[in-house]
Amino acid sequence: MRSSLLLIPTLAVLLHSAGCQRNVAVTTPTDAPQTGLAGSVSTPAPTSANTIEPTPRPDAVFDATKRPKWLADRIQQHSNAEKQNPPIHIYSYQLDGATVYYESSPCCDQFTNLYAADGKLLCHPDGGLTGKGDGKCPDFVKNRTEERLVWQDPR
Repeated sequence: MRSSLLLIPTLAVLLHSAGCQRNVAVTTPTDAPQTGLAGSVSTPAPTSANTIEPTPRPDAVFDATKRPKWLADRIQQHSNAEKQNPPIHIYSYQLDGATVYYESSPCCDQFTNLYAADGKLLCHPDGGLTGKGDGKCPDFVKNRTEERLVWQDPR
């Protein structure tokens, strides 16, 4: 016990002396740049218009008239259920000349769903533990076209 108490001050002295051997000097420049600029690029003047606001897409309005009955029923199920975070989205796409519907998952590690136009579940394109879905439609992301937002939970 006594030898360990003597070791602590010895280590402190060794650590202090080792840190001082580097002779690091810190200086602060006092001369202003010759051109008045710190670099070759100046900061642009602020603009009066807000450039961060996104421009709303004209097709953001949901089209309820062209929804198949099974899809309207599915949307009603989501509306009656507890609000999910992130909100559920349903998109329509063209895939190999046919209309398909992609339904997002409510959260982590859950499969997303891809439905045919008649409501038949085709596959789970992504999600799950690997994030790659069930593997039954691996080319969906690469081959899909004409994305349209059909519905998004407004809550």
